[in-house]
Amino acid sequence: MYAVVKTGGKQYKVAIGEKLKVEQISADIDSQIVLNEVLMVADGDAVVIGAPVVAGASIKATVISQGRGDKVRIFKMRRRKHYMRRAGHRQNYTEIRIDEIVK
Repeated sequence: MYAVVKTGGKQYKVAIGEKLKVEQISADIDSQIVLNEVLMVADGDAVVIGAPVVAGASIKATVISQGRGDKVRIFKMRRRKHYMRRAGHRQNYTEIRIDEIVK
């Protein structure tokens, strides 16, 4: 059994027991969260596709950790113009474990 869920502007294919890093969610570590924007649920050959979301479906997950991703280096340059800019960015994330898929 798996589902497609939307969180943080991105879509993820999730299954029970799976761990994944999503955009930051304001929740405490070891707390339960519910993701309500379920776009599709598949259980064997039975596939339910929402328009846009599946009515009554939700994903129950546990927050494992909060953190920051690897640094991304940004370098901008215009040749012959003496223009150079350096910057860096680290994106915040929340690591969750999928506990239950409710149809």
